[in-house]
Amino acid sequence: MNQSRFVKIIDTNARKTVKIKKIDMIEDYITGKQIPNIGAEENRQKFESFLLEEKGFLKEDIKVDKQISIDIKGEVYKSKIDLVIEVSGTSFMAVKCAAGSLGSRCREIISAARISQKYQIPYSVVTDGKTAIILDTVTGKTIGKGLDAVLSKKQAEEQKEKTTPLPYPEKKYEREKIIFRSYDSMDVNVVR
Repeated sequence: MNQSRFVKIIDTNARKTVKIKKIDMIEDYITGKQIPNIGAEENRQKFESFLLEEKGFLKEDIKVDKQISIDIKGEVYKSKIDLVIEVSGTSFMAVKCAAGSLGSRCREIISAARISQKYQIPYSVVTDGKTAIILDTVTGKTIGKGLDAVLSKKQAEEQKEKTTPLPYPEKKYEREKIIFRSYDSMDVNVVR
């Protein structure tokens, strides 16, 4: 059942609350929690459903709003990765759900997948719930387009056996954090 709630809308560029506004709430497909229906949220719900119903993942395989915290010259920048799909307890795909142009969000999710933990999450995905761009995180290259190109749970398990987790090169790490923050801070209509 959809409800409405008053929610703080954050201007991530200025890092301040801009206004409090009445927002419709929807139930997250994976967590069951009531969440604000703003920005790309409906697209994320479509993709969550697709992962469970079409690709064979289980709810426990998918982390929603995975926290990311990075230190940039003594200043901590906090954000979230929309979805992180795990295979055998290991982060395997990082997903950015977008309401607009998918191509403009590829660099953001690649950066997040490169720096969010000790090793790079092998696959990065950008989706609007109707289509997707699948990227190799290490090379940054597009390796598939469309929902059919998203790995199923079985395919991901097979691919994981062939994949060696790699840390992001230390000499590029600081620059990658700045790239992530630059793209992420341009996100609008988010609640953090």
